[in-house]
Amino acid sequence: MPGGPTHPARSRPSRTRSLITRATSNQAVVICRVLGIARSSFYDWRAGEQARRARQRAEDLLAAEIAVIHLSSKGAYGVPRVHAKLRRQGRAVNREKVERIMRERGITGITRRRRRCLTRQARKPVFAPDPIGRDFTAPRPGVRLVGDMTFLPAEEGWLYPATAIDPATREVVGYAMADHHRAELPVAALRMAAGRGGLERGCVFHTDRGSEYTSSESRTGISKLDMRQSMGRVGSCYDNAAAESFFAVLKEEIGTRVWPDRATARAEVFAFIETFHNRRRLRRHPEWVYPTPPEIRQRHQQGHTLAA
Repeated sequence: MPGGPTHPARSRPSRTRSLITRATSNQAVVICRVLGIARSSFYDWRAGEQARRARQRAEDLLAAEIAVIHLSSKGAYGVPRVHAKLRRQGRAVNREKVERIMRERGITGITRRRRRCLTRQARKPVFAPDPIGRDFTAPRPGVRLVGDMTFLPAEEGWLYPATAIDPATREVVGYAMADHHRAELPVAALRMAAGRGGLERGCVFHTDRGSEYTSSESRTGISKLDMRQSMGRVGSCYDNAAAESFFAVLKEEIGTRVWPDRATARAEVFAFIETFHNRRRLRRHPEWVYPTPPEIRQRHQQGHTLAA
């Protein structure tokens, strides 16, 4: 009974290439004659084998670095942020190469999906003007905040997070979570933002026209914090896109699923905000190439110091 090979058999193309590479001069003449190619072309190809192997090893190493960056972002980063992270680490590599390697090895970032809306108007809403006008930028931190609310499913019921985000840095400077979405929840997020310091007097707080924000409790809380209220139009998600996009990122990057309880969901939201989003997440910036929120804040502070 014939026995099998004692070692894993290599594929025919790999074995053929190995034999051609090790061919003697006489064998090379025969090979070139059979293939109908010039001997000089054959020798040039064989001389470049070592260089090709070196390039392949270098590409495998780069692919490993890309995989580490991708995993450290919990699978969130696509080509732009992976490329930016490599450049920050001193890797001089073009974006097209990163894109090709990620495509060939099936490494993809997270694509955001449409989310359900929580916005409900109050029975007797009082609206505020919109001085923002979809301009979600700020000359410095503490001038504007944008806010929104969403819901996360847990087996024991919904968890509702509310946020206050500084568009100058994209930091979540204030947040609160509860098993309800009454007006006291976004007010608590605003109090946290004010407690951290750095908000200017008359800071604008922009939201949608949900009942939590059009209520008298919300207006009173905002006024007590010496802030001005701003609201987008009814049914226009683009009027509060900067705040809504954060929850789209959060749900995709920590995974939209059902948590066993609210405490677990709360812990994951806290970890995402405090350990990743506010500290390490790279963001696109018109002046600086993919900085982190602390780097943006530091540059604003340095600019203010120089101006003073």
